[in-house]
Amino acid sequence: MTTRLRRALYPLIACLAAVLLTSCSHGLQAAGAHSGRTLIFALDQAEDHPSYIALENFSERLEQATDGRWDVRVYPNASLGNQQETVQLVGDGSVDMTVASGTLLENLNDDFRTLGLPLIFDSVDDQMEVLSDDSLVGDLFSSLESSNHLTVLGGFTQGERHLYTRSGPIERPKDLAGMKVRVQESDLMINMLGSMGSSPTPLSYAEVYTAVQSGVLDGAENNLISYMTEGHNEVAKHVALTGHQIGTDYIVINSDVLGDMTEQDRRTFEREWQTTVEKHTELWLQRTDEAQDQAEEEGTEFTDVDEHAFRDALRTVLDGELQDPDVKELYERIRDHQQ
Repeated sequence: MTTRLRRALYPLIACLAAVLLTSCSHGLQAAGAHSGRTLIFALDQAEDHPSYIALENFSERLEQATDGRWDVRVYPNASLGNQQETVQLVGDGSVDMTVASGTLLENLNDDFRTLGLPLIFDSVDDQMEVLSDDSLVGDLFSSLESSNHLTVLGGFTQGERHLYTRSGPIERPKDLAGMKVRVQESDLMINMLGSMGSSPTPLSYAEVYTAVQSGVLDGAENNLISYMTEGHNEVAKHVALTGHQIGTDYIVINSDVLGDMTEQDRRTFEREWQTTVEKHTELWLQRTDEAQDQAEEEGTEFTDVDEHAFRDALRTVLDGELQDPDVKELYERIRDHQQ
């Protein structure tokens, strides 16, 4: 079956799976509250992606640590729907866990945009330390429980995001003048890429390859793993190492699932989850280096940008966001934590 045909069938598969999982999930919960079960995880990445590998490892360790009471079945390749759909499924209890981008959670609670601000994290290691610190993010991660029945367990890093374009090199913001660069549908991302000199253009991620290839877009921005796995290196051979954002994939779970666990199983679950985050981070950094090496071998040209010029441009976005006192308070606590 071709990739195009599989993608065409995904909506039908998602609908059928949601119906089946809803009936199965409700039956399992009624029969065995607190006793454990298989948790359904909806993932929009393929089996060779670091997230899938880390989650499969999580399932194995969780099953062993709970003597078989709890494990996780991962459904990759967006087979249960896109992120917006699966977050809704988790909220209504049809699916137990899924991944949600920062831009998606911003639509549910605007305060999540704080963690997506430019210049907030000095490194991936600092990012992951912050996301694992309940004193910093605990209130935010539990803020969707009463309204959406969602608890944010934590996050997987998306690593540093960079610009890539059809023509180049791009060394400073003025080099992006007039260039249409794809961004996610987020006011923050639009402002960020606009401040960097480009003409930000919201577009579905699935359409980026064709849009760049045809010249509708001049480029896009993302991490290097996605740049390679989606084949964008074939149509955009110039990467500007802007590192304008360190992105996060949030892991959300139906709040009732955690409540169904015994105290001992929940402690085990959270311990094994933290190990999973650490293993994912290690794998992500390794895969990022491999992606850059492969890209260079296949003809991509990497450019070290004028860091001060881009930071000055991004500072204007940051200063605007910090006018919100809630955003400023969390931002300052996170920055103090990294000093």
